Amino acid sequence: MGGASTLKLGLIGDNIAASRAPDLHRIAGRLNNMDVQYDRLIPKELNQTFDQIFESCPANGYQALNITYPYKEYVVPKVEIDDPMVRAIAAVNTVVFDGKSSKAYNTDYTGFIAAYEQVRAGANPGVCCLVGTGGVGRALAFGLVKLGADEIRLFDRDSTKAQQLAHDLNALEHQTFVIAVDDLDVATANCDGLLNGTPVGMVGYPGSAFEPKAIAQTAWVFDAVYTPIETMFLQSAKAASAQIISGYELFFFQGVHAWRHFSGLDVDTQKLRAAL
Repeated sequence: MGGASTLKLGLIGDNIAASRAPDLHRIAGRLNNMDVQYDRLIPKELNQTFDQIFESCPANGYQALNITYPYKEYVVPKVEIDDPMVRAIAAVNTVVFDGKSSKAYNTDYTGFIAAYEQVRAGANPGVCCLVGTGGVGRALAFGLVKLGADEIRLFDRDSTKAQQLAHDLNALEHQTFVIAVDDLDVATANCDGLLNGTPVGMVGYPGSAFEPKAIAQTAWVFDAVYTPIETMFLQSAKAASAQIISGYELFFFQGVHAWRHFSGLDVDTQKLRAAL
């Protein structure tokens, strides 16, 4: 799509009224002298199912989509995934319509790695507890393995999902010890890093995924939530002097990486960040 002067893009998700994704991609377009239409496609508001919206997008002129909560795993059987790591993650957030095919990518995975490296440079993640093993949680966990974490403890209210993710991660060739833990207090004990991969803390989902006592013991934290940017979790971590990687950084880098898939073009990240 690199030669196009106009892009019609969309975001499918349930709780996206406050999403900054439309702003990011419109600005990226402007910085590349492209006209970008980016629509929020909310199934409930459109009185359609996810399937109806997704399948009608190419005919309605959409060239690519972002997919967000709770559809990142659901959409997988409907798309083509070339990257074996993304196939293993089994969740995607970026789809490009190319003729009759729908090519899919996971820029949450690459975006998290970029966000981590920007804030913590070459520091090892150490022992980590990840709460939430859905679409974004899976991307975070695979990112931690790529970053060389010593141990990952997975917690989810749906223990089956946590166990499945542990199984999938342990099927990879790596040195990270991965385990699903049913007790959150056990999962967070003596951790270097705490990661929230749930919607808790998002607008409409108040609270924190972690207790203050767990936060007080940790060296660094990450919150996938970015609306609001300063969640209760991050406020507690800041008070405890933990190193913070905000969900905004994940949002920013996954967006930059998605833009490359959408347009075939790079974007000046400093100008994009300033304009956002």
